Amino acid sequence: MSLRVGVVGGGQLARMMIAPAVELGVELRVLAEDVGMSASLAATAVGDYHDADTVLAFARDVDVITFDHEHVPQDVLAVLVDAGVAVHPGPDALRVAQDKLVMRARLAELGMPQPDWAAVTDAAELQAFLDAHGGRAVVKTPRGGYDGKGVRVVSAGTEADDWFATLAEDARGGALLVEELVDFARELAQQVARRPSGAMRAYPVVETVQRGGVCAEVIAPAPHSSERLRAVAAEIGVAIAEGLEVTGMLAVELFETTDERLLVNELAMRPHNSGHWSQDGAVTSQFEQHLRAVLDLPLGDPDPVAEWAVMVNILGGPAEESLDARFAAAMSEHPQAKVHTYGKAPRPGRKVGHVNVSGDDLDDVAYQARAAASFFLD
Repeated sequence: MSLRVGVVGGGQLARMMIAPAVELGVELRVLAEDVGMSASLAATAVGDYHDADTVLAFARDVDVITFDHEHVPQDVLAVLVDAGVAVHPGPDALRVAQDKLVMRARLAELGMPQPDWAAVTDAAELQAFLDAHGGRAVVKTPRGGYDGKGVRVVSAGTEADDWFATLAEDARGGALLVEELVDFARELAQQVARRPSGAMRAYPVVETVQRGGVCAEVIAPAPHSSERLRAVAAEIGVAIAEGLEVTGMLAVELFETTDERLLVNELAMRPHNSGHWSQDGAVTSQFEQHLRAVLDLPLGDPDPVAEWAVMVNILGGPAEESLDARFAAAMSEHPQAKVHTYGKAPRPGRKVGHVNVSGDDLDDVAYQARAAASFFLD
């Protein structure tokens, strides 16, 4: 197969597409933001993804362009499309992932269940929303937030004044997103792959465990889930993928409320942290599936290979000089664990790798994954 996929962004998601690309016989090329990034093994170009000429020059030598992240500006995407480049996911879908206010409005148009929300432009509007929703709410910056950044729980309209001031200085202007503070029992994630031709496959819904606003663990499939919950989660994922015409992998982050409803929290149109378990725990990993989908190839089987899979993120990470020894110790003590590192320098709270373990006993699988990951914590 002599197909070439160009990935804009040199982070760990691009890095984890390298192995399945080799197995599929696909040539993977990466436009990295800087030298030495996670996906440097496949980095055929280094440049600014904000610059249309740079991205277009990179795109001319590939069959399809896809992304390690959703931050490529719309004007750059428009240049690619106008030049006849196949872009997956496309600009219209990516706009929904790039702006949370656009996302909320489009999900409302699609009839998807979501928290009460509003666009607010000043402290008075925020206070009015708080007064109508029990005095506490979640405020989010519409663009650029991830892993707990750009998210704030407030109980007074003035508690987002600094963000309002920043918006006022931005030539684009705009508003903040405010959402009701959902009383949820746990957080879930539903992944769906969709080809340009429309074919789709859904992965099992998983439970995600957040610590400090950052995903710490994923359990696949989500334990204690009824057949109805699994079906509803898949229906939501499929409806969003189809309604937004997403091409590639879609991750739908969900709240399961205490009264057993599902509400859409966030969207990601690329491989996602909630799907890392699939590298070793599913017949077809999310990274292989993403490549298949954007190339409009037949989709693979998303079913698990064992009853349970647990993914534990490695956050922060040890000093580089001790990494090899810790890697060897983790593999020695927990040979069933699959350790994936991202080639990133350690930094508090930074995702520098993850551990996957699969098996038929959830307690043992979770213990092995957590214990293996602990070798990388200082």
